[in-house]
Amino acid sequence: MATEKIQIFDTTLRDGEQVPGCKLNKEQKLIIASRLDELGVDVIEAGFPISSPGDFEAVDAISQIVTHATVCGLTRANIKDIECAVRALEKAIKPRIHTGIGTSENHMKHKFNCSEQQIIDRAAEAVAFAKRYVDDVEFYAEDAGRSDNAFLAKVCEEVIKAGATVLNIPDTTGYCLPEEYGKKINYLKEHVSGIENAILSCHCHNDLGLATANSIAGIQNGARQIECTINGIGERAGNTSMEEVVMIMKQHPYLNFHTDINTRMLTEMSRLVSDSMGMIVQPNKAIVGSNAFAHSSGIHQDGVIKNRETYEIIDPQEVGVNESSIVLTARSGRSALAYRFKNIGFEVTKLELDELYIRFLDVADRKKEVNNEDLHGIMQQFQYQQQSKAI
Repeated sequence: MATEKIQIFDTTLRDGEQVPGCKLNKEQKLIIASRLDELGVDVIEAGFPISSPGDFEAVDAISQIVTHATVCGLTRANIKDIECAVRALEKAIKPRIHTGIGTSENHMKHKFNCSEQQIIDRAAEAVAFAKRYVDDVEFYAEDAGRSDNAFLAKVCEEVIKAGATVLNIPDTTGYCLPEEYGKKINYLKEHVSGIENAILSCHCHNDLGLATANSIAGIQNGARQIECTINGIGERAGNTSMEEVVMIMKQHPYLNFHTDINTRMLTEMSRLVSDSMGMIVQPNKAIVGSNAFAHSSGIHQDGVIKNRETYEIIDPQEVGVNESSIVLTARSGRSALAYRFKNIGFEVTKLELDELYIRFLDVADRKKEVNNEDLHGIMQQFQYQQQSKAI
């Protein structure tokens, strides 16, 4: 069965870099951008050009090296921002300007002090101005997650008329439930005139831990682009995690979606971004965490040794991990111990294993994890005592 492509819009270098303490220099951004291009992302949001001279230079430099992906620059809905982005993107093979304004009652009242009509006018004017310079214009309705659906639909209609090719529907505060966000996307598909001329995009934040679930709900209801970051980094609790949404689509073929992401590069990309930004990936992070394919429970270890799929729904090699890890702790069983002994060159009988296991537990009760050096020590002591008995 043919599947529909979901575009992957990576904002690691823009939204991801907004994390406090995670500033990247231009050289680091170029390395990451180049690897993202190889990874197969469709759009690289390279930065916010008007925010600083450094960001402008980075967007300009990235535009010159990216050969496959669209290069995108963020702006607010004003002329100066857009003109700056145009200059930064002028060398890009496929440039995109990403402009927008808040559409929730909260933003209209407290951030902009504008009426609904003023917001609509500013949105349409910004898109029309950007369209003078580039064919590909994405509009973001900031805080769409808390925006009234009927008003949001009006804004979307007007920016499509003005030339928007992509409509970004951000859950800026991570407030929505998946069902609620999915219904919002579906409402726009059903009520926006001209929606067939634009791509709906999900940009979800993780304040309630729902960014990935909301993005999947979005594509199930008609969105065809997901905005995400490597490792889920981003403002506050972060953004939708690229590796999570990509692997969800790959592991659930009944969704009938695919991406162009080379998933075997995901772990490598995770480490590159983590090392460059100084942001440690939590060990239990889905897909790319150090424990994602590690097993320490005896029951789980026995199952995985017999058949990997007993406790793993993803082949580690699909995401660039060589193999599952059998971690020896006081919770490990005999099969795991025999497996690890075999890996370091010792085949043991059942009787030998029974005695070795007792010695192993003694070490495991004193340490968090028993490593290969410990195993060699256990085996040497065991063999010495066996030889002494023989004499």
